Amino acid sequence: MLDISSLNPNQLAAVNWAKGPLLVLAGPGSGKTRVLTHRMAKILEESTGQHFRLLALTFTNKAAGEMRTRVEELVPKELGRVRLTTFHSFAAEILQKHGSHNNIRPDFQIIGSELDRDAFLKEALNELQRDAAFLIPPDLTRCELLPIMTQLLDQCVPTSNLQKIFSLFPDQVYAQPIAKIYKAYREALHRANTLDFSSLITECVELLTNFPSIATQIRKIYHHILVDEFQDTNSAQYTILSLLAAPNYSTLFVVADDDQIIYQWNGASIERINDLKKDFPISVLQLPENYRCPKEVIQLANALIEHNPVRTLEKMPSLAIKINCPDQSAQIVRVQGFADLNQECAWIARDIEARSVEERAQCAVLARTKRLLYQVGKLLILKNIPVYYTNRNNEFNSPPFTMLHSILRLVNSKEDKISLSRLLNSFYKLEGIFINQDNVIANSYADGKDLLRSWLDIVLTRTNIKDSTRSLLTTDIKPLLQSLNFQKFTDSLINWAITKKNSKNEDFNYYNRYNDFSDFNDELIIWNDFLSDITSKFAPDEISLYQLLHELDLTYKSPPKQKNAVSCLTIHGSKGLEFGHVYLMGLVEDHLPIWQATQSGDDSIELQEERRSCFVAITRTQQTLTMTFSNRYFTFLKEPSRFLNEMGLLQPSY
Repeated sequence: MLDISSLNPNQLAAVNWAKGPLLVLAGPGSGKTRVLTHRMAKILEESTGQHFRLLALTFTNKAAGEMRTRVEELVPKELGRVRLTTFHSFAAEILQKHGSHNNIRPDFQIIGSELDRDAFLKEALNELQRDAAFLIPPDLTRCELLPIMTQLLDQCVPTSNLQKIFSLFPDQVYAQPIAKIYKAYREALHRANTLDFSSLITECVELLTNFPSIATQIRKIYHHILVDEFQDTNSAQYTILSLLAAPNYSTLFVVADDDQIIYQWNGASIERINDLKKDFPISVLQLPENYRCPKEVIQLANALIEHNPVRTLEKMPSLAIKINCPDQSAQIVRVQGFADLNQECAWIARDIEARSVEERAQCAVLARTKRLLYQVGKLLILKNIPVYYTNRNNEFNSPPFTMLHSILRLVNSKEDKISLSRLLNSFYKLEGIFINQDNVIANSYADGKDLLRSWLDIVLTRTNIKDSTRSLLTTDIKPLLQSLNFQKFTDSLINWAITKKNSKNEDFNYYNRYNDFSDFNDELIIWNDFLSDITSKFAPDEISLYQLLHELDLTYKSPPKQKNAVSCLTIHGSKGLEFGHVYLMGLVEDHLPIWQATQSGDDSIELQEERRSCFVAITRTQQTLTMTFSNRYFTFLKEPSRFLNEMGLLQPSY
């Protein structure tokens, strides 16, 4: 029997809701994850023996994994009836099953890096420039065109909708070539059966729009749709949600906080919440209780965010529920000013150094940009204090995992020249054997073989190849080539890499010069976590090679946090996290808020987002909050941030 006695009245009302679609406005630290997981558990428990499923959408694999764990603890036998996944992953599932209607094969490849996207844009431009009449304005570089492609995709602009493109780019000098480039870019992706992150969502929207029977079929499977962090959805993601939820609006359960919209650059906007209220007969329930932050921090957060003129009208201020930290002598909120950035960083590093090892692990230094974080991080490292930076890596860095990923991609996409290049580079670093890419491609054409088999033919003729490597590429790879059994091969390659890492090969001079295993241990953890996540998400018979690759391509290869390390994170990177002791640095005009926002006006959407960023940063605090600023940053004089005044804090003297 599900125990919901620990929920407060507002949380209980949300979990028990039975009056149609619901928007839960959940402030920071209000227990929104508890509400979502208990809501799912309650529906599952009350429908035991029925065959419908729940669809729960979020924005990160980490959040989805944490919620799956909680649901399994609450209703252990019912987790198989929940699809808890990200928007992008669910879009990939839909396209795997139904993408043929859009001429997309189920083994399509997903690219995330800007380098890969730029390669396709370059291909599109080369195709267009065969027409002598085609001209690109000289100030439109490929670097500037990629964000434009993303913008058009995120707004689900069909390639045939010239009117929409012209409305976004009224100047015909730009609109005409952009329309042609956009069409050519999408065609280049289609030819390679490849999608980038934005086109993954757009193709799904076009599929559901043009073939409504597919949406009807999905609705028959999923009787309830739950969304976490709804405020982060862009226009394309909202459209998918709308197409899946209509016409049975009662299935929709959405959790959001308009005070935490900090991804406007990615299309997030308070307009999503307004659209939700306009498009659906939705009720609103609030979770104002904050169980995370001390009351002193809540008071600052409420005072700050009230200066944003555009908020949900009925939004209640956060209510401090938490009892202050056990050390009553600790100062909950500190504001420190300095003459320059060097002094600011040195003081933060000394203050963290003075804490116990256990406390350091609970510390986070937050800033608007990584540039400031690296200044503090260097000083902490000099004090032998480990530092953790988050980096959203789309690709593996270590040669063994780059080699593994490239081979899997080449089995799935036989003419993938980008993966071939990565395979050649990683294999050279591991074995010191250089294979010319042009020779592999030429042999492939001549023999009628795919690129991977052509590479294998050439590699195995080399007499200097190690016996263990020859065995890997002749015997261990067979299950992968013959039956797409990737499990055996991945295990073999990883064991081969571990042996190579631990061996001392003095005869191989390239080993010490070029072979880099520095990221291998971290990426081995990432790989094992990924396998654990995908096996909890899908039944074994659902995990095909292309399913594995889709999930892998949608997973950031970020290294895990080292034990006792101090987190140094951008404000955007800290969202969704919480820390015992928060140091928010760089609270000066033209940094937080940034210069562009200050120039846009006091009520501009840019300045409001900067204020929300500051709100997000300070509400990561569980015990103490320290805010710092300086008179000078990188030779430039600065004034203390207006946000300090808005929080009602007196400026300290130097």
